[in-house]
Amino acid sequence: MALTKNDIVERLQAEPGLPKSKAVEITECLLEQIKASLESGEDVLVSGFGKFCVKDKNARKGRNPATGEEAILPPRRVVTFKCSGKLRKKVNGG
Repeated sequence: MALTKNDIVERLQAEPGLPKSKAVEITECLLEQIKASLESGEDVLVSGFGKFCVKDKNARKGRNPATGEEAILPPRRVVTFKCSGKLRKKVNGG
């Protein structure tokens, strides 16, 4: 099961004295900051968690698997994630 935005809000709301509206605001603000940084081409480093990077992909030849027709795929940007050593150890039970 995936951790959803709503799950994050509920876990923040579990903190004493933090109303749900504030938890929603904090979550939305954090995610918007991450999106804005990635959109502008900046990497996002969260210490102890990992690094989100924007990588440029060049145009390349592709093929439609249904028809076999060749096409040129346009250049694009993709977001990659590399987890930190601490997170990797935790996930692997270390």
